[in-house]
Amino acid sequence: MTYYSGRHFLQLPGPTNTPARVLRAMSKATIDHRGPAFAELTHRLLDGARRLFRTEHDVFIHPASGSGAWEAAIVNTLSKGDRVVSFEQGFFAQSWAKVAGRFGIEVMQVDWNPRIGVTPDAVLEQLDSDSSIKAILVVHNETSTGVTTDIESIGRAMRASGHEAMLFVDAVSSLAVTDLQHDAWGIDVTVTGSQKGMMLPPGLSLLAASPRAMQAHATATLPRSYWDWDDQKAFNERGFFPYTPATNLLFGMEEALAMLDEEGMENVFARHDLFGRATRAAVRAWGLDMVALNEREASRAATAVLVPDGHDADAVRRVILDRFDMSLGTGLGPFKGKAFRIGHLGDLNALQLVGTLAGVEMGLRLSGVPCETDGVVAAMEILMEGATV
Repeated sequence: MTYYSGRHFLQLPGPTNTPARVLRAMSKATIDHRGPAFAELTHRLLDGARRLFRTEHDVFIHPASGSGAWEAAIVNTLSKGDRVVSFEQGFFAQSWAKVAGRFGIEVMQVDWNPRIGVTPDAVLEQLDSDSSIKAILVVHNETSTGVTTDIESIGRAMRASGHEAMLFVDAVSSLAVTDLQHDAWGIDVTVTGSQKGMMLPPGLSLLAASPRAMQAHATATLPRSYWDWDDQKAFNERGFFPYTPATNLLFGMEEALAMLDEEGMENVFARHDLFGRATRAAVRAWGLDMVALNEREASRAATAVLVPDGHDADAVRRVILDRFDMSLGTGLGPFKGKAFRIGHLGDLNALQLVGTLAGVEMGLRLSGVPCETDGVVAAMEILMEGATV
């Protein structure tokens, strides 16, 4: 076994690094989850979640991963036999569709190039062809590809069309990373997880539900118990949960929300934009390609880097882990072995990103991947331009 000095570089697209402030908050003594202090905490957290989602309506917090939020969205709003549309954007879009299918939802999966974002025209084409569609499932930032879809344009196009279909958005890796406005963009259900832009360990899922989604909930007939929004809302109004909540994760959530408020969300978005641009500048300087084809759709959260034919992306990852104690994301689905993913979201600053990219550059060279050697310099130029961010 190799032993290392210093911190491990966790540069996955999630889980991300947890700030020391959040860890300290989580170490507080557990309190009575039916007591008055906890009730006050719950109300503060629900208000904070509304600020994150940019909504004035219902939000829900469950002790679960993002996959739990997927399920909660489905069972609370749909009935067996309902038709939904899912685009084959990548691994996580397809996973959400599989969850829906297991509940007897009729999922119409649309072939899609995972290297580009879903377009409003593609969504409208599906809606025009079938008036019975109940929901469109779209991933805002597809972590497996590093491609971001323009949800604002899709939401506005759907509402303008007059079609009654709801818009469900996976914002697991985009919330608190890039702008998302649940109410203004006409989203009906937005789901996310704690372990990415929110800078928490895994273990919390959050949802925002529009009034239309709550109307659908009133008539939805899929079986539900743990996820039931009626139970959750009734308890939340009193500051509690219908089960034992993840108390100490909620302590951490309050601290993470405070950190985001202190930085200011516009500054949070600008920082992630800067880091995404710097990372892509490094990749281009290395002479490598990215999964994302269009710069305007490139993710602020993670960059999926393609290795040349004849090379194994997972072998590059192993070298980087063994030699430099840094974890990168593996390629998923059709990009397994063909791409590795650099996470640049959450609790991260410019010097940490430079160290990350230096580790990648050294790993590429040690693995024999043909590349130029000025990727880190190219990233530094971008970072210095944005040094005030």
